[in-house]
Amino acid sequence: MQPLRRFVRLILLPMLVTAGAAHAQSTGEAEAKTRAANIAAYPDAARALFGQKTTPAALRARAIGSYARGCLAGAAALPVDGENWQVMRLARNRNWGHPELISFLEQFAREVPKITGWPGLLVGDISQPRGGPMLTGHASHQIGLDADIWLTPMPRKRLDSDDRENMSAVNMARPDWRDVNPKNWTPAHTRLIKAAASEPKVERIFVNPALKVALCREAGSDKAWLNKVRPIWGHNYHFHIRLSCPAGMEGCQGQEPPNFGDGCGAELDGWIEKQYQAIFNPPKPKPGPKPKPKPPMSLDALPAECRQVLVAR
Repeated sequence: MQPLRRFVRLILLPMLVTAGAAHAQSTGEAEAKTRAANIAAYPDAARALFGQKTTPAALRARAIGSYARGCLAGAAALPVDGENWQVMRLARNRNWGHPELISFLEQFAREVPKITGWPGLLVGDISQPRGGPMLTGHASHQIGLDADIWLTPMPRKRLDSDDRENMSAVNMARPDWRDVNPKNWTPAHTRLIKAAASEPKVERIFVNPALKVALCREAGSDKAWLNKVRPIWGHNYHFHIRLSCPAGMEGCQGQEPPNFGDGCGAELDGWIEKQYQAIFNPPKPKPGPKPKPKPPMSLDALPAECRQVLVAR
């Protein structure tokens, strides 16, 4: 086994599975404590500098860099309440995105009642006001083109501030993490994710491997849209929409078009098995001191334009 793959299996996978679930459910109080600790530990890291900005940069709207190494100029905010959406975890101040993403989310949410029969969507993290690395959670969501959509339908009532900070999303994975839980998963979930993946502007959809099992089964012979739907750890409470770089936008680094087929065969089986082993049969820790964690990303690791975004008014 290659060293990187072995590292992912033995070290990163258990951390990612646990962290993805914990982050989705973290309350406002727990979030605030983690943010403060991360700022104190590395005050000059890019995550601390961008994570403390509360307003967007008054510059031309640009997604700068790549999804996991970049920043966002001229961000727009998704209103916390719309007819067919409500934004969750408001204290995080992560309802910012490139204007094209915000427009997409508003239009997509309006179609949700027809697609699913739900009143609308609960929207999780998008990006920070100036993008960049976050103090908690995601490696991506840095250039305003990523958004997390809860798999819990929006209720008909307006949620109060306490609900928005502390209400739990619903875990869609079965207890053995090999498939979805039929008590929670419905055909509407498949229709919703298919509709998102079928949008031309969408570059990727990320879901937990257990959810992709259900999507592959329920898609039947119409699997072309699954090319965009990729398995990833976490993502059992929500799914992740990623838009392509806006046409002609200099400095925005997109991904290659999906060229790996529908991903419903041996590849998905491998993801499921790795996840199962990480959760139910994790490797025993080696004796001796734990290795020191790698320092978080520095400002120098981001595109040079991100310095201007950081200091702009």
